[in-house]
This record gives sequence, structure tokens and C-alpha cells, in this order.
Amino acid sequence: MSFEAKRCGVQFTPPSIVLIYEHKETKHVRKRIIPVRNFSKYSDYSMAAERLKNHPRHRDYLEGVSQSQLEKLHIILRNHMQGFSLEHSMASFRLDPDEDLNKLDDDELARKKGQMDELFEKNRKRKDDPDFVYDLEMDFTKTAQENCSWDDESDDGF
Repeated sequence: MSFEAKRCGVQFTPPSIVLIYEHKETKHVRKRIIPVRNFSKYSDYSMAAERLKNHPRHRDYLEGVSQSQLEKLHIILRNHMQGFSLEHSMASFRLDPDEDLNKLDDDELARKKGQMDELFEKNRKRKDDPDFVYDLEMDFTKTAQENCSWDDESDDGF
């Protein structure tokens, strides 16, 4: 059988993945609720997502859903179990240029770097692209530099 995933989401009680899919032959749109078992607030989201995607009962339905999407849904479930709000979970998926990545744990840092790599690949210009320019020159306006007090005063007279 062939199915096309249309939408994917989470249900908090009981912890489940909700999949809206279309049966390609009959064109019927249906909803499938996939329970997430043996998942706690300490569970590894990537292993749980991989286990769910390879489960024999759900494999055909989740074929069109990417591994990263399933990981995001498991992160939302885990954050809910830890007591975080949905807004907090959604904010963790956004890339903030002012965020200090040195303060993140290893899993969170790897996830942020994966998001940055994905964004880079999406915006990357290749030689085959129609709007590719080989030697692109940009003129950036210079901003006035701030004078610091330690620049003006020097003990050695340099």
C-alpha cells in the first residue's frame, strides 16, 4: 500500500504522534494516532524517532515523514513531560543569531548545528543555479569605530 503523509503532530495525553495521511489509490484522507510507548522525560529523542520510523506496523505510513521531523515531535513530547510549555519547545527550534552556543549541552548543540547546516544547504548557490554569479563583489558600508578609553591613554607612550 502507498500512503502520502499530509500533516504530522503530537498529542500530549496519551503521548502520541498524530499523522494525517492520504491513501494514494482511494484518495481517502485519514488520521492515524501512533502511541509513543516507553518514552520518558529522560529518553533519547533520536533513538525513539528512529525506532518509531522503523517499526513494522508504522513504517509504511511514516515513509514520507523525515527523521528530523519525527525527532522534533519527540523533543516536543519530552519537553512537555519535563514541564516546559509548547512555546518554549517551539522557540528552541528557531535559530537565534545572538544565542550563546557555548552554554548549550552536547545534544542541543548538535541539533542547532544540524539546523544551521540545513539552512546553509538551502541557501547555497551552485554553479548549475540560474542566478549563480561567479565573481560577486559586494560593497559593505563601513560603520564608524567607537573610541575606547584605553586607546587614548597609554602608560608607555606608544
